[in-house]
Amino acid sequence: MFDKQGLLITKMFRNQYDSDVTVWSPAGRLHQVEYAMEAVKQGSATVGVKSSTHAVIVALKRAASDLAAHQKKIIPVDEHMGVSISGLTADARLMVRWMRMECLNHKYADDVPLPVGRLMAQLGNKMQMSTQRYDRRPYGVGLLVIGYDTQGPHLYQTCPSANYYDCKAMAIGARSQSARTYLEKHLDTFSSSNLQELVAHALRALRDTLPAEMELNNKNVSIGIVGKKTEFAVYDDDNVDQYLNLLDPSERRGRGAPAQGAAEADDGAPPPDAPGGDEPARPADPVVEGMDTSD
Repeated sequence: MFDKQGLLITKMFRNQYDSDVTVWSPAGRLHQVEYAMEAVKQGSATVGVKSSTHAVIVALKRAASDLAAHQKKIIPVDEHMGVSISGLTADARLMVRWMRMECLNHKYADDVPLPVGRLMAQLGNKMQMSTQRYDRRPYGVGLLVIGYDTQGPHLYQTCPSANYYDCKAMAIGARSQSARTYLEKHLDTFSSSNLQELVAHALRALRDTLPAEMELNNKNVSIGIVGKKTEFAVYDDDNVDQYLNLLDPSERRGRGAPAQGAAEADDGAPPPDAPGGDEPARPADPVVEGMDTSD
């Protein structure tokens, strides 16, 4: 392009290194992967915790409008495993369908449930391919995966970067930092908690992601539980009341700042702009055990 004086004007985009997932920036960043991680932050919050006998996930459900039903946020994978999602629901459906097929194939071949850790390693390999091929894009969803096998209860977090983490407790999604702060304060109590105490902790952490004008109720909360001698089960609607009653009515109300046009997320488009600043966007730091968390 030329201006009125005939001078060449170079039209610069905000970021010239984000046109393709295979393009490295001079700072060593893959911006398309970072954008996918931002999509996870736009999703409604979900929290996972585990004790020595059980693992629990709780999630906030959103409705596209008053005329629509609330979206499902917790999805069963197998009798011993389930996931909660934050980000693009369509991507999550594809991943869950693949996970179910892996569990079915392993059960058919070996007649035992697929170990949770092995499935997570296979899922990480599948997600990594989308960060290395120009004809594919990263999955725009984060998962919290809980399961129970011969090694006990498990809680894993996955990122669009294809990293996965073995966690003691974790929260992802919008305003999830408040939930992680609560989990860090009470981390030492989780391993010895019974099921009711564990669910109550998860709900209190989820409550901290709510704006001040909202509260937890049986319409916007979903709970998934798995554990020793307990197959994975999802609790929605009226079935949630038995666990919400573990909290006082005053404990169900959000304690965050009022909502100010936050992205109404799951199934929304990834944000159009790149993460700001000079440092690369990073996944939320989980409370991990026995795994390298470096990117």
